[in-house]
Amino acid sequence: MATQKTTYPVGGMTCASCVVHVEEALKSVPGVVSVNVNLASEKATVEYQADTDYADLKKAVEEVGYELGKEAKPMEDVSETSQREVRKVRNWFIIAAILTVPILVMMFVHEFTGMKYLLWALATPVQFWAGWRFYKGAWGALKHRTTDMNTLIAVGSSAAYFYSVVAVLFPNIFTAGGLTAHVYFDTSAAIVTLILLGRFLEARAKGQTSEAIKKLIGMQPKTAIVVRNGQEQMIPIEDVQVGDLILVKPGERVPVDGILREGYSSLDESMITGESIPIEKKVGDEVIGATINKTGSFRFEATKVGKDTTLARIVRLVEEAQGSKAPVQRLADVIASYFVPIVIGIAVATFLVWFFAGPSPSLTYAFLNFVAVLVIACPCALGLATPTAIIVGTGKGAEQGILIRSAEALERAHKINAVLLDKTGTLTQGKPSVTDVIAMATYSKEKVLRLAASAEKNSEHPLAEAIVRATAEKGLELLPVSDFNAIPGLGVEATVDRKKLLLGNLKLMQSRNLSLDGTLNEQANGLWTQGKTVMFLGIDGQVAGLIALADTIKPDAIDTVRRLHKMGMEVAMLTGDNHRTAEAIAKQVGIDRVFAEVLPEHKADEVKKLRSEGKVVAMVGDGINDAPALAQADVGIAVGTGTDVAMETGDITLIRGDLSSIVTAISLSKRTMRTIRQNLFWAFAYNTILIPVAAGVLYLAFGHSGVPSGLQFILGEHGFLNPILAAAAMALSSVTVVMNSLRLRTFKP
Repeated sequence: MATQKTTYPVGGMTCASCVVHVEEALKSVPGVVSVNVNLASEKATVEYQADTDYADLKKAVEEVGYELGKEAKPMEDVSETSQREVRKVRNWFIIAAILTVPILVMMFVHEFTGMKYLLWALATPVQFWAGWRFYKGAWGALKHRTTDMNTLIAVGSSAAYFYSVVAVLFPNIFTAGGLTAHVYFDTSAAIVTLILLGRFLEARAKGQTSEAIKKLIGMQPKTAIVVRNGQEQMIPIEDVQVGDLILVKPGERVPVDGILREGYSSLDESMITGESIPIEKKVGDEVIGATINKTGSFRFEATKVGKDTTLARIVRLVEEAQGSKAPVQRLADVIASYFVPIVIGIAVATFLVWFFAGPSPSLTYAFLNFVAVLVIACPCALGLATPTAIIVGTGKGAEQGILIRSAEALERAHKINAVLLDKTGTLTQGKPSVTDVIAMATYSKEKVLRLAASAEKNSEHPLAEAIVRATAEKGLELLPVSDFNAIPGLGVEATVDRKKLLLGNLKLMQSRNLSLDGTLNEQANGLWTQGKTVMFLGIDGQVAGLIALADTIKPDAIDTVRRLHKMGMEVAMLTGDNHRTAEAIAKQVGIDRVFAEVLPEHKADEVKKLRSEGKVVAMVGDGINDAPALAQADVGIAVGTGTDVAMETGDITLIRGDLSSIVTAISLSKRTMRTIRQNLFWAFAYNTILIPVAAGVLYLAFGHSGVPSGLQFILGEHGFLNPILAAAAMALSSVTVVMNSLRLRTFKP
């Protein structure tokens, strides 16, 4: 049965455990083929059979305590969703803080009549209104016999709250045992408030991770001027249909993709191609949606609208990459799924140890350490470590004209140590150009070029087009031609300016008994050695000169290969051309190895050979006839330009077509993976160090000698961590991870 893929927003997720629960819930729905849930973007991408009902998906997610929204629109402004969440959490935090501050102040003043009841009254809305999201999440997890971050917060804050309620209502329970009936409403309220503060800061920072997507979406115009029944009318962009005739005035953005039908203009296509010079457009040329019209007005026919436009496809590919999971993230998710039960076990063990073996009052210390362990543990940081970096990294790539198809490709790319470059169209321009013109003493170079171009002006051969183009670039006028005759495999003959011309290869000259003098023959041999194609011009039975042509290398090819070498890469070239031409270009560019005379269907075999040598190979090609080789490589990099880009082919697509983007893509991958490793290190280190501190391990160092006065605010008299500070540290850990990921926004190629 046919399947389809849809992305839905998910509400209520707070940590990596939540991701696991939502994924398992969606996978349990009949008809669901695959699920990918992303904590940082708060979206679930679900592949399912056509007869699967959205209501079943929504119900499954709600049963585990989360919310599944309607299908995310392809060009929806992601900032709107994140801003709604930021406002909601901010409001909860403000109200919780307004109620918590007086509680904290009262804990430092002399106790007065009714004070405990006032504390209770202030703490209750904080606990059950502002903290309701934690109870809701914990209950959803409990129904499915699992635990998550909400469980830790709900149990930790509730323990402090209900302990205090018992102390208010039944103080005799404590005084009978010789204890003071302390209340910890400050602890319960501060835990909820500080964690909401962390959530607010985290939500704000997470909103910034999708800055690149926001910029891309912001490029699309909101309206278009459509010509219908001879009348111009402005309509919303969503109402534009394929076949509509659209008017674009100077300074406006092109609304959708199409073909120019009336007028002439130049367009700034830098948002797609990176080319800062405006591109001239005439009738019949393609125009890309969101590009800027610089000069004249024109009308074009819409050919791609909505989710089919180039911009929408770029946005979709970036969002898919941001929602995908790197292998390292899957490991973090697995660890997080065991994390919460282990923490609860540590908290219970902590309570028992200090209750039976702790200093007096043992119940108080056992209880506070139990709460501290629960609230300091942070699977949030683990869950956010990878996806936040992936979102910023892939978004930064999109800004640079680099589409990274998945997190897995990003992770593999940082290991690349061999780059295999296709020659034609990738390393070179893909079309021949005139490189040399040599004339005999009786003729000038301009005369040789002008006569040759005049003879070839009616030919459609690529070499002929190159000669005509070179003449036009020099501003030389072509002469009338007569008696034109194409000689298959050899060249052409014609009469130009009353002269009988022969233009073709050496075989043509030899077949007509035209001899080359020694100097010209020597120069021709030198050009052949360089891998160039040489065409000779004969005038009235004498060889008058020659024209050399070659597929010229791209301007940035030499610098790109040099930079790849500097990064420790082996650089090889793959081509169907003969060895002589291939070796000449390789020498010119500085390439290490050459695979020449390789048929398209055998290119993948050459990639296999390199991989068998233990290399991690990136194959760089034009994304169409190189598809098998791109698929065979560890990382396939498709080079394209504008609307011709084969976005669906490679693991990484270079929209701009410049080779320097290869270096940028690999550098960005390395920087992103370094950020992920930093995030995971700090997330693990944070939990590894601070959970034992919260459990009271520092009592072994300070229990008898006492805590230094400078540390008593944090560790009290015996080395036990204040639960309020534990909550602050937990909130800070998630924010730290997100802020570290945001540093990727400073990446420069």
